[in-house]
Order: sequence, then C-alpha cells, then structure tokens
Amino acid sequence: MGVQQNKKSKARTRNRRAQWLKIDGPGMSVCPQCKSLKMPHRVCPECGFYKNKEVVAAE
Repeated sequence: MGVQQNKKSKARTRNRRAQWLKIDGPGMSVCPQCKSLKMPHRVCPECGFYKNKEVVAAE
C-alpha cells in the first residue's frame, strides 16, 4: 500500500470535493398543454395539468 509523501492541505482537499458537489439548475421540461417550462413529474403551475389531465383548477 502506498504511503503519502506530503500532507494535502485542507484547501486543496475541499476544492477538489467542491467540484462534484456543484449543482446545475433544475432540469426543466415543456408542458404539452400550455408550452411553458415546468419541473418534470410535477403539475404545471401555469395550467394545472399533469399527464394530460387537469389536476388543479386553473385560476
């Protein structure tokens, strides 16, 4: 088993770990009814449809 030659600094370790923890914006999909952007697998906030059925009454 390898033995480390020099100590890795906290900044170097944390900087490396921070790279894969970065998050992008949420993935958005297009509502088939009103063509507005919405979160996938959720009710459209604009028209209230989910899977081509009206789930929430639109105001």
